[in-house]
Amino acid sequence: MTFYFTPPRRMANMRQAMERMMEESFSEPRETERELLLAVDVQASDDSYEVNALVPGLEAEDLEIEIINNTVTLRGQFKSLSKEDSKYLLSELPAGSFGRVITLPTDVDPAKTQANLKNGVLTLSIPKAEAHRPKTIKVTPA
Repeated sequence: MTFYFTPPRRMANMRQAMERMMEESFSEPRETERELLLAVDVQASDDSYEVNALVPGLEAEDLEIEIINNTVTLRGQFKSLSKEDSKYLLSELPAGSFGRVITLPTDVDPAKTQANLKNGVLTLSIPKAEAHRPKTIKVTPA
C-alpha cells in the first residue's frame, strides 16, 4: 500500500507537529512539577571541598544533606508566603521544593563533613578521602 502526501497536506502535518512542540515547551509547569535549581559554588583545596549554597529564609531543619561516595545531594523546600486568596502582580520569591546533586571528582569522608547555615548561606566543608589527599614524602640522604 502506498501513501501519497500532497505538499499542502505535508505542510499541515508539519504545522500541527510544530504547534504541539511549542505548546509542550512553553506551557507553565504545574505547582507540583516546579522544582527550583539551587545555585552553588564548589571550591577545592588539597584536603577538602567547600560547597556554598544560597538558601535565604530557610532554617537548618528545612534542609536535607546526603553524601554517598563522591556525590552530595542537597534537598529542601522554600515555604510560600502567599495567602490562598491573594492576587499578585508579580511573584518572584522562591516557593516549592528544590534539589541539587553535585558530583565531586574524588571520594570524600562523609563522617567528617561539617555544615553551617549563616545569613542564608549554607556552607559544607567536605574532607577528601585519605587516599585522595596529597602526601608529602621526606627524602633522607643515604
